[in-house]
Amino acid sequence: MQGALPLWAVRLQTRQALFSLTQLKNVGQTFINRSLCYRSCSTVAHTQQAPIDIDKLLIANRGEIACRVMHTAKRLGIPTVAVYSEADRHAKHVHLADQAFCIGPPAAKDSYLRKDRVLKVAKRAGATAVHPGYGFLSENAGFAKLCQDNGIAFVGPPASAITSMGDKSEAKALMVKAAVPVVPGYHGSDQTTDRLMAEGAKVGFPVLVKAALGGGGKGMKLAMQQDDLEDALSSAKREAIASFGDERILLERFIQRPRHIEVQIFADQLGNAVYLFERDCSVQRRHQKVIEEAPAPNISLEFRQSIGQAAVAAGLAVGYQGAGTVEFIVDTDTGEYFFMEMNTRLQVEHPVTEAITGQDLVEWQLRVAAGQGLPLTQDQLHIQGHAFEARLYAESVVNNFLPATGTVRRWQVPANASFFDNSSTVRIDSGVSEGDTVGVNYDPMIAKVIARGPDRNTTLTRLHTALSDLQVSGLPTNQEFLKRLATHPAFIAAELDTSFIQKHHASLVDAQPVAQHVMALAAVADHLLQVREVQKTGSSLSGAWSILDSKRINHVLTKPGSLEHPASQTHLAFDLTVHGLQSFMVQASMLECDHMLHQILHDNSCMSTKYCMSTKHCMFTNFCVCPAVVYTVQESIC
Repeated sequence: MQGALPLWAVRLQTRQALFSLTQLKNVGQTFINRSLCYRSCSTVAHTQQAPIDIDKLLIANRGEIACRVMHTAKRLGIPTVAVYSEADRHAKHVHLADQAFCIGPPAAKDSYLRKDRVLKVAKRAGATAVHPGYGFLSENAGFAKLCQDNGIAFVGPPASAITSMGDKSEAKALMVKAAVPVVPGYHGSDQTTDRLMAEGAKVGFPVLVKAALGGGGKGMKLAMQQDDLEDALSSAKREAIASFGDERILLERFIQRPRHIEVQIFADQLGNAVYLFERDCSVQRRHQKVIEEAPAPNISLEFRQSIGQAAVAAGLAVGYQGAGTVEFIVDTDTGEYFFMEMNTRLQVEHPVTEAITGQDLVEWQLRVAAGQGLPLTQDQLHIQGHAFEARLYAESVVNNFLPATGTVRRWQVPANASFFDNSSTVRIDSGVSEGDTVGVNYDPMIAKVIARGPDRNTTLTRLHTALSDLQVSGLPTNQEFLKRLATHPAFIAAELDTSFIQKHHASLVDAQPVAQHVMALAAVADHLLQVREVQKTGSSLSGAWSILDSKRINHVLTKPGSLEHPASQTHLAFDLTVHGLQSFMVQASMLECDHMLHQILHDNSCMSTKYCMSTKHCMFTNFCVCPAVVYTVQESIC
């Protein structure tokens, strides 16, 4: 698209006008609940602070993080502007913003990564600040400078800090000067194969080969011995040039049993800097985090202070401003920690830090961007309890956690959950609504499930309960995997390192036998699916019982059937008895004593509730079930 930017404004509204229920009807009841929550919930006991000098805030992002930033901006009375691709025209963040503009086709390179279009929207809408969220343009030094050059505050660090920390070789050199521990290795400019082979031998094996501008596991290879190094160098360089346009690499000593511990820091424009304690992010798949917690378990106060001070020193070394996360690798055998990299933005897992400190980190970002000092000093910051965050993804766990796509046909969060703040012990951060499509263009994260409590064990129990109460269907997710993780004995014991999932793969990932009562419910669902197909086609199914209408409500039908769950080799042969419209009995013919598996009866002990029975990617709603059965269905079928 050349020339003037076409701006398709989907909605312009004044901040003073209150939504009516009629206006919100098309957005859906979930949005109504969240809008009401915005007006009533607050994470922090706020003291009187100066107003933030931001007339209007543009969020250069989408999904969950865009909604999260808007939540705080609305509380602070700052009008918001959303940008969206054509694929996100009806997305939640578009509805939540005061203004919204389309900036291009679905592909991120043609929309969310177009610096020129985002800036043009900011100027057109009168935004005086831009919040980049995470991902997309959040660590793009060119975009930060572009905002600065146009008199628009970039809610993040200066471009120079992004540049310094974005280059891993330069960052490590700066850390050495600042006396921040770094992993022994080679970060030099001589990138010839002979030099790299020689330096690898000096570092010692196993040695980790990493792209100088890498991230997310891209351009990272492991050479276990000298003979592996040349191939690892070639492979890492190919990935580095393809992903980052730069083939430079660095070498590091490979730590055999590492923990991934990161520290949240904040710095203002006045020279003040603090750390808001650490997070443990050791549980990862494909070099990407799955579950995070704060504070890190099993560390001493001395370690906490030392690693926190090192993180602040790292930020000051590059003239940092705003929110940043300094990531360290910790050798579980020696207790040493080493600088790994710095993320010059707000992290996905920032809610756990908010939960244990009682602070709103987005508010801190906005105050710093407006030129104000940090809200608190280091002595005023204290750890309050424990917090976990689990990332709910659309992905195929059994297929090496590959991203999945589909429609979110059912999305119901725990009844006690708050949204985007810690006013409840369970928090949900999500940019997804029921009926949304998770496509191939963007990250497949559906939601972040956050739990907080007075101690680690209590909080972990709350996390598992929240994951169990969560209802999501229509596409593959890692919900069951997260539940297994939260109850795994080794995780409960905090036996953490980055190989956790690999070591416990069988118990976390492999298919488990399906409970018999769940198979019974699946049998009912399968029958109802057949009935629905008959209603569509008019074909016959068991003769006169093809359609279960009210005229035959008192009749009884019994028919045999069988179901199989190949992954776990679970098989059920059964007789299904149908009593009218909403009463079914499944009797397992394969069990001793002809044991009754389950009975779903339409009587006073049951309640009418909306839930999903998912078989062959279909869903039934408004079916009468007992509450205890609903729980089992959510856990095992959906």
